[in-house]
Amino acid sequence: MTKITELHDPSILDAPKPKGRELSPKTLERLRQEEEFRKLIARITDEEKVFLVSLEPADKPLTVRKRLQRVAAESGTELAIRAHADGFAIGLMTPERRSRRGRPRKAR
Repeated sequence: MTKITELHDPSILDAPKPKGRELSPKTLERLRQEEEFRKLIARITDEEKVFLVSLEPADKPLTVRKRLQRVAAESGTELAIRAHADGFAIGLMTPERRSRRGRPRKAR
């Protein structure tokens, strides 16, 4: 025979609450690096300020460059990023620093 019992806690029928997952160490490191890049880009106020971003042995140059470009795009700043020694030299983009590669634009 089935047994029926009255429960005095209606929260049993509520939907389960999702548990927050902890971020992985790689994700935490990426977020920390992006925050450092935001602070660095905020310090670049004119074309005279140029900074060197040195890479650690574990860093991949393309990944770091992409992160710099993404953070700069989010902040609305256009950066010139050039390879230099064991890292990148970054500064504000100027007409002189803009790349002249590719097909020339058509004159109007």
